[in-house]
Amino acid sequence: MFRLHVLDELYPGAATAHDDAAVVPAARSRRSLAVTRALDVAVSLVALVALLPLLVGVAAAVRCSSRGPVIFRQRRVGLRGREFTMLKFRTMRTGADDAAHRAYVRAMLTPGAHTEVAATGLHKLDDDRVTWLGAVLRRTSIDELPQLVNVLVGSMALVGPRPVLPWEVELLKPEDLVRFEVKPGMTGLWQVSGRSRLPMDVAFQLDREYVARQSVWLDVKIMLKTIPALFAGDTA
Repeated sequence: MFRLHVLDELYPGAATAHDDAAVVPAARSRRSLAVTRALDVAVSLVALVALLPLLVGVAAAVRCSSRGPVIFRQRRVGLRGREFTMLKFRTMRTGADDAAHRAYVRAMLTPGAHTEVAATGLHKLDDDRVTWLGAVLRRTSIDELPQLVNVLVGSMALVGPRPVLPWEVELLKPEDLVRFEVKPGMTGLWQVSGRSRLPMDVAFQLDREYVARQSVWLDVKIMLKTIPALFAGDTA
């Protein structure tokens, strides 16, 4: 289980840990949660079966395009602060240094940062760590399809907040910790509302809004909007 000190001190009850907390998680009945889980299982299972030829083809292409494993495994923080292993198709060269990415995210999340990078959207860094095939997979979000397995086993949901990295938790504002009241998602309000065009603070605000408004119908609406959003070239 993920036990960073900020979660030890502020979770559970992160939404009410401060008087000025802006978001209170929506109350979900057991029936509503069961319906959401059933929807996650059904959609992820059908999608995995339907997309099997594509998944196999992409796996073969990743294997042939560069050295390294087909699947990239990364630790993320999910429901109630528990760590889990998130799956993606590998898009970078094996052993690539993530220092540039860490510096970029820290600049985006540092309170009071008034740098050019802090004002830009949540785009994925373009650098020489990414393979030519990886760039295509990222642009189309095909690299994220293995996360359907995460949804099927229950560590993620189809819809939810962006799954954060363990070291990112220390950079979150107290009001952002309500994201751990729900499972992280493959898609969410942040993705269908502009995704890479959004400043990070706006994307986190949308995550908080999702936690406050979450419902089965909201999940369905977001899922229906996700496919058109993926075809918008500037949202990858």
